[in-house]
Amino acid sequence: MSPTLSARLKDAGIQPSAQRLAVADYVLETEEHPSADQVLARVQSLLPMLSRATVYNTLNLFVEKGLLRQLVLAEGRVVFDPNLERHHHFIDEDTDQIEDIPWDAVRVGDVSRLGGYEVTEYMVVMRGRKLGGPRKSSSKKR
Repeated sequence: MSPTLSARLKDAGIQPSAQRLAVADYVLETEEHPSADQVLARVQSLLPMLSRATVYNTLNLFVEKGLLRQLVLAEGRVVFDPNLERHHHFIDEDTDQIEDIPWDAVRVGDVSRLGGYEVTEYMVVMRGRKLGGPRKSSSKKR
């Protein structure tokens, strides 16, 4: 863990503890979009005494302090995204992997033309298959 990670937490008004630093070391540096349970499994392999409550509380604190974004990209599926820049997402239906798509790679119509709405933010979530990528194994016999 880098000393800059501790400073980053302090700058956000978060007192760095061993548990918070361990969670931050993974979730703030990853290109993945992990769920809380994925964060728990990953960090618990390094800190076995880490509790589920500590991970959930830490993730919520990071969201509250603006270090992470909490996203619901599918019904009942909450993930955390350390990329705070404007971007879109692609979910590969074969692998369930979520990838960032650059903001300017997708053209969206003029949202100011939506009458009766004040749009403060938007994001496109695309689903499909990444060409040339691995496929989920199917349980169906062919």
